[in-house]
Amino acid sequence: MKKNRWRQGAASVAAAAVLWLAAVCAGSDDLASAAAAVRQSELARCLLQWELADLLPTDSLPLPALLALGQSPQLLAAQEEISRMQAVSPEKTEAPAPPDESAAQDEPQPDGGTAEPSPPLSVVVTDENGYIRVGDVFIKNASRQTLDGIRFDGTFAAAPGGESPQVLILHTHGSEAYTMPAGEEYVDTGSFRTADASVSVIRVGDELARVLSGYGLSVLHDRALYDDPEYNGAYYRAEDAIEEYMAKYPGIRFILDVHRDALEDKAGHQYKVVTREDPDCAQVSLVMGSSWEGWQENLKFAVAVQQHLTESHPTLMRPLTLRNSDYNEYFTTGSLLVEVGAAGNSLDEALKAAQLFGQGLAEVITAKAAQ
Repeated sequence: MKKNRWRQGAASVAAAAVLWLAAVCAGSDDLASAAAAVRQSELARCLLQWELADLLPTDSLPLPALLALGQSPQLLAAQEEISRMQAVSPEKTEAPAPPDESAAQDEPQPDGGTAEPSPPLSVVVTDENGYIRVGDVFIKNASRQTLDGIRFDGTFAAAPGGESPQVLILHTHGSEAYTMPAGEEYVDTGSFRTADASVSVIRVGDELARVLSGYGLSVLHDRALYDDPEYNGAYYRAEDAIEEYMAKYPGIRFILDVHRDALEDKAGHQYKVVTREDPDCAQVSLVMGSSWEGWQENLKFAVAVQQHLTESHPTLMRPLTLRNSDYNEYFTTGSLLVEVGAAGNSLDEALKAAQLFGQGLAEVITAKAAQ
C-alpha cells in the first residue's frame, strides 16, 4: 500500500513537471531556446529554491523531485543554476548569535552600504566537530563526496607555464560591495551591491592582481559585471567568458573568482569577519566544488594555499567549504572561489585581507614554479 502511494505521488510530481515544462517552453523553436526559457522562469527558480531550502539541508533534492527533474535536461539545467546560486548566495549565510545580544539591530540598512559599525566576528575553528582536519586546515564537507584516499601532502597539479597571462581574476558577482563609512556612500543596485567598481569586489580584485604581479606572475583581471542588471544566470555568463579567455590565452593555469560573503543575524544585521591578529583585516574563505572529474586536485591546491597562509596568519582563513556545485572551477586545476570579507566589512579591511592572501598565494605558486 505504501509503495503504491509513493508511486502515485512520484507520478503526480512527474506529471506536474511535464505540464509546467510544456507551458514554459511553448513557442520555443529548439532545445537551446527551451533551456533558456526554463532558466529565465521565475516559477522554476522559486519552486526549486523551495525544494532546496525547505526540504533538505544539503544541495540534494528529494527522490520524487529528482524523478521529475530526470525527465528533462532543461529542468536539470535549471536545478544546477539554483544549486550554484544557493551555494554562494551571501544572503543564505547566517552568523552565530553575538555574545552581546543587544548588538543585533533590526533596523533596515541605509542605501549605499552605509551603516553603524558592524559587530566584529572572528570565525575560528579549533576542533574537528563537524569538520575534517588536514594539518592546520579545517574543511566543512557539505558535498556528497568523500575525502578518503586524497593525499594532502602539499603537492598539487597546477603549475604556472611560460605563456602570459598565467592568472585570470574575475568576479561572477562583481557588484558585491562592502559597508562604507559616512561620506563614502555608493549608488546601490541591491543589498550591499553596486555597479561602482571602485568600492566593490572588483576593487579587491585590482589589489589582488597588483600583489600577484609584484611576484612576477602575469595577471589578467576581468572587471566585467556578470550579475548586473540580472543576478540570475551570472555563473553561465562568467562561464562563457572563461571559455573565451582559455581559448585566447592557453597559458592561464590559475583562475580566481573573487567574491565577498555576507553574515547576518535573524534580524538582518550584518557582521564583519576579522582576524584575531589584526581587527582591521577581514577574513578570507575558500569555497570549492566537487561535481566534476578531477575536483580533488583543485581541493589539494586550496588546502596547500590555506595551510601556507595559516602558518603566518593563523586566523586569516575561515574554514574551507566543499560543496556539490562546480563554480566554474573545472576549467583548470588551479581554480579557486575566494570570498574576501563580508558585507559588514569595510573596503579597507577587505583590501588588507586581499594583500595578505595574494602574498601567500603567490608564494605557493612561485615555489611550485621553482620545483
